[in-house]
Amino acid sequence: MPLARGGTRTEHSTLNRVARYPREMEASGGFADKRAPVQNANGRTDCRLANAVTAEVETTSMTRVTVWNENVHEQEHEAVADLYPDGIHGAIASALAERGFDTETATLQEPEHGLTEDVLAETDVLTWWGHAAHDQVDDEVVSRVKERVLEGMGLIVLHSGHYSKIFRELMGTTCSLKWREAAETERLWVVEPGHPIADGVEEYIELPETEMYGERFDIPAPDTLVFNSWFEGGEVFRSGCCYRRGAGRIFYFRPGHETYPIYHNEAIQQVLANACEWAAAGNGPEPSFGNADPIEAIDESDDRSVH
Repeated sequence: MPLARGGTRTEHSTLNRVARYPREMEASGGFADKRAPVQNANGRTDCRLANAVTAEVETTSMTRVTVWNENVHEQEHEAVADLYPDGIHGAIASALAERGFDTETATLQEPEHGLTEDVLAETDVLTWWGHAAHDQVDDEVVSRVKERVLEGMGLIVLHSGHYSKIFRELMGTTCSLKWREAAETERLWVVEPGHPIADGVEEYIELPETEMYGERFDIPAPDTLVFNSWFEGGEVFRSGCCYRRGAGRIFYFRPGHETYPIYHNEAIQQVLANACEWAAAGNGPEPSFGNADPIEAIDESDDRSVH
């Protein structure tokens, strides 16, 4: 279950999922029995799970996930738009909302790409999908995201986001790889079954049609490798890589080519939910840096310091 704000864990039942929206319930007399995208004050879409609940609503809070997508292929290619009529970001955000997360979306076309200081300050985990427009992402926004990751915001980098400015900046390498688009079978083997990101997943996930990514994948050695892929054409690939940078947790997850229905796959959705839960900042002690007073009594009379 997702890590709730305030450092406690709570079960996100249907009742809890609508608890953040009591005014909407009061005004409407209860939610319709369907998921309803709602525009917030910033014009962004809240993918909220709406259910017919008339019981008293108790207030709770949920892990806040901002789902970022460059949103280019959906506007330029009919095949992608048919697969993802609400965009890849819409599909991911809806799947996470159904699993109890507080989700919003942001895209490249919005002012500051939808990733303003205020938005990032209210984000526990940011997911990132990009492919055709990496160079159009403003460097100032990249720096802003990096700062938040170092402060503790989780980052989930998806598929071709390996070439994104933010991922390459955090990895310090080219993040290059082999690739082939031939609608071939992929098996994502769970190589770390005890990891929280693999919770509830079978021994492997089989995807009948995917784009191939192959080694060498020019990334630093992962802190933990959760998934390793085999492809029908013979290649293998490190497909689920965990990192820490500063106080932030990062997960790179390979599947997600835009012309295949990857994000409609329930096993993939489960991995994304697990990853968001894992990457959300905990409630541990905040580290301090710089000159420090002693914890125990010591002789501080030495005056040889040059600082």
